[in-house]
Amino acid sequence: MAETEVVVGANRLELLQIADAVAREKAIDPEIVVEAMEEAIQRAARSRYGAENEIRAEIDRKSGDIKLYRLLEVVEQVENGATQLPLPEAQGRNPDARVGDLLSEALPPIDFGRIAAQTAKQVIVQKVRDTERARQYEEYKDRVAEIVNGIVKRVEYGNVMVDLGRAEAVIRRDEVLPRESMRQGDRVRAYIYDVREEARGPQIFLSRTHPQFMAKLFAQEVPEIYDGIIEIKAVARDPGSRAKIAVLSNDASVDPVGACVGMRGSRVQAVVNELQGEKIDIIQWSPDPVSFLVNALAPAEAVKVVVDEDAHKFEVVVPDDQLSLAIGRRGQNVRLASQLTGWEIDILTEQEESERRQEELRERSQMFMDALVIDEMMAQLLATEGFTTVEDIAFVEIDELAGLEGFDEDLAAALQDRAQDYLAARDEEYDARRREGGVSDELAAIDGLTPGMLVILGENAIKELDDFAELSVDELISPEDGLLREFVLAEDDASAMIMAARAHWFDDEPEAPEAAVAGEEPAAEGEGAPSDA
Repeated sequence: MAETEVVVGANRLELLQIADAVAREKAIDPEIVVEAMEEAIQRAARSRYGAENEIRAEIDRKSGDIKLYRLLEVVEQVENGATQLPLPEAQGRNPDARVGDLLSEALPPIDFGRIAAQTAKQVIVQKVRDTERARQYEEYKDRVAEIVNGIVKRVEYGNVMVDLGRAEAVIRRDEVLPRESMRQGDRVRAYIYDVREEARGPQIFLSRTHPQFMAKLFAQEVPEIYDGIIEIKAVARDPGSRAKIAVLSNDASVDPVGACVGMRGSRVQAVVNELQGEKIDIIQWSPDPVSFLVNALAPAEAVKVVVDEDAHKFEVVVPDDQLSLAIGRRGQNVRLASQLTGWEIDILTEQEESERRQEELRERSQMFMDALVIDEMMAQLLATEGFTTVEDIAFVEIDELAGLEGFDEDLAAALQDRAQDYLAARDEEYDARRREGGVSDELAAIDGLTPGMLVILGENAIKELDDFAELSVDELISPEDGLLREFVLAEDDASAMIMAARAHWFDDEPEAPEAAVAGEEPAAEGEGAPSDA
């Protein structure tokens, strides 16, 4: 701020001219600059007349004249001669003076020495800088999520300082596209993702890697997005390399993908050029998660999709020759599809899925052979028909079991008897293990907790009602690390069990007094109420 260097040595009119010039340069109110000058003169005057004095400076807004005076408080008894004046003396100067009034005493103008001039300059510079930063914050705090244009001012350790004209912003090095080189004087376009006040002043943070930067670029290039005919529903980016964007048309006559691509790819190419050649897949959004996933995995084709809604997970089977295409280079395609859909995605080939299915069939068949003491052919038939556990066979309708090929009611009944005997023996064994593990009978009495669950809880030091009551539903059934994740347990059932375990916490609470009959006042003494006498 070169103008402030001559403030302290300027004549009266120059003072106002300098204030006006600084205000225009920094886009702030000239009054603020004049007030900064007054504060600087006050500080210099205190160093001349003594810091204990209450000194005020005024600059006439028209002539530039500087008035300097000292404030004195009218008091009965003086305790500080620098800031106080006894009442008799005050009334000698002004007959209307009263205790508590402030009287001003004119001071002669001062000549600024080198140190005082430097101090005054620092005060003015700091005041103007603080005001300028406050203006920048007010101007940009409501512009988050906008795209702005600027000129690279300097590059410091990979961080790019950008001149926005009326403010300065920063693109941190992790928000710059990979392999993108910026030099001083380059024009740059970026997305405002944050504006916040920090100790060093308001900071405006820009990004060229943010997913919404690409979305805003499309909004600038595609009029249908700006008009609301096409919506951008989701964006996923691997900055500088590849991106996926899901779009939806609110007008059946408008193809959202074609509109974003543009004539001969002109619209999407403009965005690609801005993003340094980043490849962009434009995808039709669908409210059906499976259809959306199939679109998101393009160019790979899905043969089969298995949805696990509880775990928010897709299992996708692709042809054997498309595995690398579906996964993408370094997992890029499946990672972007996962980000776009918000679901976890597992990719399997048809051969892998077939081998896994055969292994699951073999394991279930072996379980039925061991538990029900039947031959392999019958066990495979049960497994093929969709029975997965011994409980399925023990409690299924007898007619359903008897309707299987080669089965009759007698065989079905015999199998059910064996299944129920097996479960009873297993539960008895679990109960013995539960007791050995120290799991209390009170916990075992909770409705819905099976002997097998109780064994697992005991192995994880959950042995008393209070231990179980302190668990959350997620700790119980979370697919990743829930204690009872291997059991088929609904969230509502888990919640009911925990609440049942907590019920004894409220048994000892005092009961609320019985409510008085509505409209009935308590009887006053002498009106039927028993007295202390």
